[in-house]
Amino acid sequence: MDVFQIEGPVQLSGSVSINGSKNASLPIMAAAILTGGKSILKAVPNLSDISVCGELLSQLGCTVSKNANGDLCIDSTVVDNPVGDYEIVRRMRASICILGPLLARCGRAEVSMPGGCAIGDRPVDIHIRGLRQLGAQIHLKNGYIIAEAPNGLQGCDIFLGGPFGSTVLGTANVLMAAVMAKGKTVIESAACEPEVADLANCLNKMGAKITGIGSPRLTIEGVEQLQPVEFQVIPDRIEAGTFMVAAAITKSELRLRNCRLDNMMAVVDKLRNIGVTVDSADDGCVVACNGRVRPADITTHPFPGFPTDLQAQFMALLALADGNSVIVEKIFPDRFMHLAELNRMAANLRKEGSAVIVAGVKKLIAAPVMASDLRASAALVLAGLAAEGTTVVNRVYHIDRGYERIEEKLNPLGAKIRRENV
Repeated sequence: MDVFQIEGPVQLSGSVSINGSKNASLPIMAAAILTGGKSILKAVPNLSDISVCGELLSQLGCTVSKNANGDLCIDSTVVDNPVGDYEIVRRMRASICILGPLLARCGRAEVSMPGGCAIGDRPVDIHIRGLRQLGAQIHLKNGYIIAEAPNGLQGCDIFLGGPFGSTVLGTANVLMAAVMAKGKTVIESAACEPEVADLANCLNKMGAKITGIGSPRLTIEGVEQLQPVEFQVIPDRIEAGTFMVAAAITKSELRLRNCRLDNMMAVVDKLRNIGVTVDSADDGCVVACNGRVRPADITTHPFPGFPTDLQAQFMALLALADGNSVIVEKIFPDRFMHLAELNRMAANLRKEGSAVIVAGVKKLIAAPVMASDLRASAALVLAGLAAEGTTVVNRVYHIDRGYERIEEKLNPLGAKIRRENV
C-alpha cells in the first residue's frame, strides 16, 4: 500500500495545469451507453475512478480504449450485459450513473447498490423515485437495483429535491434516461453544478434536446436515438481549488492554467475575503498569499454555493488562520473524518453537530495520519506541506481516485513528497 512522506514546511512557486473534471467525466462516460457507436472524450483525467468506470462499461459490453492523443474512446455498439456487478460498483459511487442510460438503451438494468467514500449516508432513493416517474418498474433484490421499462420510458414532470438540496448524480441519472423517453420531461430542482451542465451539453451534442442547462429547471424533449460524439470535458474545479489552497497554506504564489473561475466564484470570494489574492490570467489565474490568512465562516451548499468537496481543504487552511472560524457542512453532515487527523497535526478543531469550530494555531506539526476519503486525503497533503517535520499520509489510494499523481504536480513547484510502498 502506498504512503506519502511529506517534508515541510515548504514554499511553492511556478505554474500547474489543471486536469479535466473527474466529476464531469464519469457521467459523460456513462452517457456513451446511449449512442450505439464510438465516442471520443477529451481531457479525461487518468484516475483510478476513471479506470473503474472503464471496467464497468467493458463489463456491459462496451470497448474502452485510449487513442494516440490520450483521448478516451468508448465504443458502445454492443451493450449486451446490462448488469453493474457488485465487485466493480462497490468501488465507486458514481457507478450508479449507468442505471438511467441502461434503462433508456436496453429497457432493463441490474445495478448493485454503490460504494465510494465513507462520508456519510448518501441514499439513492431520489434516483429511483425519478426513474419510476418516467415509467420504470424498480425493486431491490440481494443488494441490487432491478429496473425495467419493457414499454419504454414516458416523459413527465419530476421534482428531484431532497433533504440536503438537489442531487447531482440523481439529476444525471434521470436526465440520461429522459433524453430518450417519449414526450417532454421537466426536471424541477435539478442540480446546477457545472458538471451536470457539461453532461447536458454533451448530450445535446449527441442529438438530445435539453434546455435550461445550468438552471434548476431542465426541459427535455425526448428523441428516438443519439449519435456518437467527440467532446472535451471541463476543467476540474475541485482540483483547481485544491491548488489554490496549496498556494495559500504555504504562503506562496502559483499560476493555474486551464482553470475556469466562473465555475468557482464562491471559492474565489472566500479566498479573497481571508486575504488571498486571486487574479484572472490567460487560460486561468494567479493565486498568491504572503502571510497568515484571516478566519472565515463557511457553509457548504449546492452550486453556486461553496462546494462540499473543498470543505476539508479549507479546514486545513483555516487551521492556520489568525482567529476562530466556523465550518458548517450542509451536504454531508458527517463529512468530518479528517478532523481527528488534522488534530493529530496540532490543529485545534472541535465538532459541534454538523459544524466544526476551528481555532487557528500558529503552526502545524508533522505526524502520521490516515486518509479516510478522497478530499480528506487532499487536506492532509496540504497540511503536510505547511507542517514542521515529516508527515506520513497513509492510504493514498484515496487521493489517486481524484488527483492524477498529485505529488508529480506539486514536487516541481517546490514540494517534497515521496510516494513509498509499505
